[in-house]
Amino acid sequence: MKAFLILEDGTVFVGTHIGAVKEVISEIVFNTSMAGYLEVLTDPSYAGQAVCMTYPLIGNYGICKDDMESLRPWPDGFIVRELSRIPSNFRNDITIQQFLEENGVPGVAGIDTRALTKILREKGTMNGMLTTDEHYDLESILPRLKAYTTGKVVEKVTCSEKFQVQPTTDLKQNGPLSGSARFDKEGYENGVREPRPTLVKELNGAGLKVALLDLGAKGNIANSLAERGCTVTVYPALTSAEEIISDKPDGIMLSNGPGDPKECVTIIEEIKKLYNTDIPIFAICLGHQLMALATGADTHKMKYGHRGGNHPVKDLKTGRVYISSQNHGYVVDTDKLDENIAVPAFINVNDGTNEGLAYTGKNIFTVQFHPEACPGPQDSRYLFDRFIAMMKGENYNA
Repeated sequence: MKAFLILEDGTVFVGTHIGAVKEVISEIVFNTSMAGYLEVLTDPSYAGQAVCMTYPLIGNYGICKDDMESLRPWPDGFIVRELSRIPSNFRNDITIQQFLEENGVPGVAGIDTRALTKILREKGTMNGMLTTDEHYDLESILPRLKAYTTGKVVEKVTCSEKFQVQPTTDLKQNGPLSGSARFDKEGYENGVREPRPTLVKELNGAGLKVALLDLGAKGNIANSLAERGCTVTVYPALTSAEEIISDKPDGIMLSNGPGDPKECVTIIEEIKKLYNTDIPIFAICLGHQLMALATGADTHKMKYGHRGGNHPVKDLKTGRVYISSQNHGYVVDTDKLDENIAVPAFINVNDGTNEGLAYTGKNIFTVQFHPEACPGPQDSRYLFDRFIAMMKGENYNA
């Protein structure tokens, strides 16, 4: 069956239908990761978007459900050059085609994804439609594409109620974190989990309580804290600051998530209250942007964003450069940053955009990239250890 990708500038790509039979309008973005397509599909930050994978062959190792970052895929659509229908991997559960069908995600294969990516880089991210209707009316479709917005998608992806993740318990037994959370199965024996020795040398967070505000959190954020011994309490995005503070956490984590940060008006007001406490705070991606907005800074939409697993970021305190996993279309505007409140802590080596902030006089630091990775390099996992040190009394921003 033919499928069509129609962009708001009038460009039409013709390919082969994959996934569910469904017509969708969405924001079209591209991801440059060479592997980890399942983690991309199950990242709640992609809610309201259709993802084009720039790597030409997708699906060759199938779907291993233990690698999912949530219980379902979140993109509105999936765009690939070639979809492998015969996976080859001993951990494979089902094919990617079955996964897309079962979860109602439509897609298109066989288009020139390189040409699509060049259009998005040159003209900027734009909206598009995925359809199998060969008799589509372009003139009636284009106004609909231009009118589309992702809207308030954080409320769509957050967990429905508060729950707790214990450090020695399989996360899949604890309830949904934007659909799920999980530990890797390696390291379990008789139901007791041991830390992965190649990644975590000691349970340096044992006894610490972390409040994780779920703005669309990937499962590996809670995983990264719990494998260090922390007890993690996960809160829905619209939870009041008073409720979080009353539970007396040792630290607060603001997660990643989808959409325009300026749409999160209510959440920003609650984050202002969290900022005014003395509780150490670590924020990632959308959480980083919301903390900036809560303290008087500004954000703006990027031309085509950063989405992939190979973005170099520089730690301005140490001068060291790390390769990072990223997924964002908005960025903090450092031109409007009050240095009495926060100063840049990381920058993107490629384009000089802000990648993190250190808050003056506060035990608060935030990053735009994903230290929990999955998929992506593990270079910046040390930031979780920095957060734990802050919860124990060390002031990194001093």
